Amino acid sequence: MVAFAANSVLCRIALKHTAIDPGSFTAIRLVSGALMLWLLLRLRGTGPARGGSWSSALALFAYAACFSFAYVSLSAATGALLLFGAVQITMVGHGLWKGERLHGRQLIGFALAFAGLIGLLSRGLSAPPLHGAALMLAAGVAWGVYSLRGKGAGDPTGVTAGNFLRTVPIALLLGLWMFDDGSLDSAGAGYAIASGALASGIGYAIWYAALPMLKTTTAATVQLSVPLIAALGGIVFLAEPVTLRLALASIAVLGGIAMVIGRGRDST
Repeated sequence: MVAFAANSVLCRIALKHTAIDPGSFTAIRLVSGALMLWLLLRLRGTGPARGGSWSSALALFAYAACFSFAYVSLSAATGALLLFGAVQITMVGHGLWKGERLHGRQLIGFALAFAGLIGLLSRGLSAPPLHGAALMLAAGVAWGVYSLRGKGAGDPTGVTAGNFLRTVPIALLLGLWMFDDGSLDSAGAGYAIASGALASGIGYAIWYAALPMLKTTTAATVQLSVPLIAALGGIVFLAEPVTLRLALASIAVLGGIAMVIGRGRDST
């Protein structure tokens, strides 16, 4: 979860304190993530990544690109909360569309989480910029779609590596389109490499290795810590303030999601 939250902090630091542009950050992140996952597969002795699909890769690219462009204007904590809320609501919404039903406390929790996001985005001095918020919500929907497509898709690390590799040509086109002489520096590139190779590549590999040992609801519950860790990272590394609006929205969104998943079935 620290690795997942680190993506938010690293991206925000890079876009706020270095000259790198969001397109270049996205390209370097995805390329370095693909290289790290390819290396992990080689070390594991499973050969080149043949898993994944182009549709999943497009969802992955959409997530990464919207994520980077959103963090031009959002704080690390606000971005992580919007992303996490959108991911969970997308996945729960898909379940409802497929015929699953929420009951009792789950319904209250879903409504509370949705209300928390609406409250965070409503007008006011401490409301996040609408453009950035919309991009992060889109990133969350794209990641939710990517996660749903990845369920039961075989070896998770191999599938993830295959999807990352497929994003490389699209990411390079984005990076070339956004590139200019003053938009890239070594510090910004270093943050993007750390986000791609460490927080994404190695982070995803560790998560997928741990998943089989966790109950479904446990795995879902521990992810509630990601926005909180991102908020702490934003305070420590970016001196970002935690507003009352953000605190109340976090309680509503994370508490509501906890109520939804807490009533689900446990499975090992």
